[in-house]
Amino acid sequence: MKEIAYYDGMIGTPQEVKIPFDDRVHFFGDGVYEAALGAGGKIFLLQEHLDRLYSSAAMLDIRIPMEKEALKALLLDLLSRADNQISMVYWQVTRGVSPRSHTYEEGMEGKVWVLIRPSSPKDPRTPVQLITREDTRFYHCNIKTLNLLPSVMAAQAAKQAQAAETVLHRNQTVTECSHSNVAILKDGALISHPNDQWILRGITKTQMIQDCWRLGIPVYERTFTLEELMDADEILISSSTAFCRYADSVDGHAAGGKDPETRQRIQRALLEAYERETGTTCGWL
Repeated sequence: MKEIAYYDGMIGTPQEVKIPFDDRVHFFGDGVYEAALGAGGKIFLLQEHLDRLYSSAAMLDIRIPMEKEALKALLLDLLSRADNQISMVYWQVTRGVSPRSHTYEEGMEGKVWVLIRPSSPKDPRTPVQLITREDTRFYHCNIKTLNLLPSVMAAQAAKQAQAAETVLHRNQTVTECSHSNVAILKDGALISHPNDQWILRGITKTQMIQDCWRLGIPVYERTFTLEELMDADEILISSSTAFCRYADSVDGHAAGGKDPETRQRIQRALLEAYERETGTTCGWL
């Protein structure tokens, strides 16, 4: 199958698998999720994604109904059933099924959902365009919750502006994008927002930072402003399915494009990590 869906032990196509009406996700977006690329029978940075999932669930008091190793085995088994060379592997855990009420029974068992469908990394050699918006999301951006309406609205604004992403900011301090992390290169150094409550700690961003240290590229995990974004040598957008893309405009103004050598070293390191871990090639190196 090209697309595989899983819910609480049921496996089929997305059209075949049925979800109970009173799963709390339908009423409250009550759950946490992860997504990664799968290729060569492996899921890129799977352990890191699992660690973040269990951390997000713990912060929301959501009980994941299986241990990490069991969930890992389930994801890899479902991936093996797909007929795709590269797949997007998406999984979420909701608080569970119960009559609609803002409160919930403590200790109720969560429900695991999985979706696998064809995908591929975005080509890092092609620049993208960005727009900016005030960050009006909630105050726990570090939890990868299913409550994504503000992110959906920001992503739609980018689409309508024919841009790839919306860079969010709070009082001119850049936080992240609607569904990606954003970092900048300046004077040969990578500058990335610290992992606090204002951003989601990106798995790919973390890998990128580790690659920078190995490459001898200085890393500063500190806040930066919209003014610094526009003055950056390069603007890097990272996510689990796009790895590391770069922007050449923000709000219609030219930006970045002044340090392609350092940027390409970082992009190459990320692609090498992906190819090394999955045993597949993307053809961009």
